[in-house]
Amino acid sequence: MRYLFRPPGTEGAALLALPWHQPLEEWDPSLLLEVPQRGISRHVVRFVAEQGRVFALKEIAEPLARHEYALLGEFEAEGLPAVSVLGICVDRPDGQDAILVTRYLEYSMSYRYLFSRPSARQSVDQLTDTLVVLLVRLHLAGVFWGDCSLSNTLFRLDAGALAAHLVDAETAERHPQLSRGQRHYDLDLARERVGAELLDLQAGELLPQGVDPIEVADSLPVRYDRLWEEVTHEELFRAEEQRYRVADRLRRLNDLGFDVGEVELVTSDEGARLRVETRVSAPGQHRRELFRLTGLEVQENQARRLLNDLRTFRAYLEQKTGAPVSEAVAGAQWLAEVYQPVIDAIPPDLAGRLAPAEVFHEVLEHRWFLSEQAGRDVGTTAAAKSYLRNVLPATPEELTTPSVIANRP
Repeated sequence: MRYLFRPPGTEGAALLALPWHQPLEEWDPSLLLEVPQRGISRHVVRFVAEQGRVFALKEIAEPLARHEYALLGEFEAEGLPAVSVLGICVDRPDGQDAILVTRYLEYSMSYRYLFSRPSARQSVDQLTDTLVVLLVRLHLAGVFWGDCSLSNTLFRLDAGALAAHLVDAETAERHPQLSRGQRHYDLDLARERVGAELLDLQAGELLPQGVDPIEVADSLPVRYDRLWEEVTHEELFRAEEQRYRVADRLRRLNDLGFDVGEVELVTSDEGARLRVETRVSAPGQHRRELFRLTGLEVQENQARRLLNDLRTFRAYLEQKTGAPVSEAVAGAQWLAEVYQPVIDAIPPDLAGRLAPAEVFHEVLEHRWFLSEQAGRDVGTTAAAKSYLRNVLPATPEELTTPSVIANRP
């Protein structure tokens, strides 16, 4: 047998003691973790924990395993939203399939789990739009997925919204650029699969009343074309409009969750033509800014929400002191006096329910709700106490490495 790990290190070495010579279905249950949030797979998939990390193991034909291993490595290096690959085990005894090893995506959920949660707040439209954003990102990077579906996607909460990540890349192909025909063929495959998955949810009485699975699936091409046009079209405007029209276009792209690479302006007798190179890496404008000011690493929508609160806090400091307050000083004080006290107040038995930044976002939402009821600002401290006492305990426990390992048989 041979093992390939990316990058080589302690994570891969910790897994070497596992019984790779045995079929995954025959592994001792004591070595495995039960993951209730996992989706449906046509392959044998098992989960293990080593050194405080959770890994997914998928048994798959060796050529496909090598193909997926290489592609997922490329995706991770380029910042595409996909699971992170660790390695593969090949040349297993008796002609067994290879095993692909990926790192489990923390705080992620399958689409079935999203709709089976007692407090599910995600709409079918939200789920579909999130999947469309993922497909557009991949197509901009020249990736033909070939198996786009809800089952092959993991979802994470991001300040009340959802972020989607590719899980299965065995059928994916990489090209310098996709033609319109390739993109729409991929989209047709997605429409068929999503329609079948929603019909399955409906049969299991998990789909909200009044939702037509076929109508939702048929809306995928419309949603896709609308987003593709927004992120790729060229604009023509008068020279005197140049400054604000460019700024407006870039802001719209950022709001959609896309970064901007090169901006090209070509002037002619018709006016100025704007062409924007839309980057396919995970959006990062707000994440980078929040990290620069506070050292916090969170998702994009969470970062946007936290930055808004930080800026409000900075304005409060300037009003209180009667003098300008630098971003760096405001960031340090906000982290120490506003954000961290909320996170530190989370009871240990509730710490794994949501990501810390998601908890803070929900506290801010709860503060707004309580303030509306009271007709005055109740403050973050009071809102946090109320939220941690009345709301968070009712939130289902999401899959995190500590919670899964703690509950292992």
